[in-house]
Amino acid sequence: MHTRAALLHEPRARMHTGRVPSDPQPDALLTLLAVARLGRYTAAAEVLGVNHSTVSRRLAALEADMGGRMLVRTNAGWQITALGRRALAAAETIEGTLRELGADTGRDSLQGMVRIAAPEGFTSSFLVPAMVELQCRHPELAVELLAATQRVRQNRSGVDVEVVVGRPAVHRAFATPVCDYSLRLYASPAYLARTGIPSSLAALAMHPVIYYIESSLQVDELDRAVQPLPASPPSIRSTSVFAHVEATAAGAGIGVLPDFMADHDARLVPVLRDAYAHPLSYWAVVRDEGPRNPAVAAAVTAIREHVRHAHESPADT
Repeated sequence: MHTRAALLHEPRARMHTGRVPSDPQPDALLTLLAVARLGRYTAAAEVLGVNHSTVSRRLAALEADMGGRMLVRTNAGWQITALGRRALAAAETIEGTLRELGADTGRDSLQGMVRIAAPEGFTSSFLVPAMVELQCRHPELAVELLAATQRVRQNRSGVDVEVVVGRPAVHRAFATPVCDYSLRLYASPAYLARTGIPSSLAALAMHPVIYYIESSLQVDELDRAVQPLPASPPSIRSTSVFAHVEATAAGAGIGVLPDFMADHDARLVPVLRDAYAHPLSYWAVVRDEGPRNPAVAAAVTAIREHVRHAHESPADT
């Protein structure tokens, strides 16, 4: 009959590392947890407040102690192995215990860092206020926001949450809808007074249309938004939605803008509202291990709650 000690040391012997096996260290287990959630050594190192070599050294020691590989490299970043999942369960237990101890001493149980990548329009309108509210409630939680308008990445390493336009097709990830919105046409009153109000979509052929640079668009849904529109005269194009808003407000032409930004801008008025609207949606994408991270779960909940309240009419509140 195998003893418990024999069962523990048998897989370690297969590693042939030359180091004396020992019980896995808590810091190594928590390091594994950070890498599994973020998919990158460098991102985990920043969250843990150590350097890349320390992460590598801790994981090498953990693999020697456990007797096998904890992680494998894929196109989506580092992924956890079956053996790694056993260690991950222990790491989550340690994390939960530390959180409970912090709560017992009166310390905020939500700590660490959460990294979120999102389009800049969504970031300014929804993400920033949502994270300000969350961070005010949990001052020991650090938040990093990365502005990016792009298709969902199969490699989500380095971020905890990615907000994307359109329903994503993802693997090894959890996706949840955040909100719906529409792209519509807007112009400044001064521009319309100067050029006249277009009577149809076909009449837009006489107006500069302000939108993204076609060759730089990475999101198919945003590309399809202007396909029903006729070719327009030379106009101002930009990779920044804020540039679209400012150019439209300055009278450079008719802008294709998110309604949640333009409807509340007193400098703009809608154009052909009954003739054109391109519905879109925002989705939040989290790596498989992400939802079990309390900070990530709290961030996603805060985003969805803020968006829901922002979309409620005064009569509903």
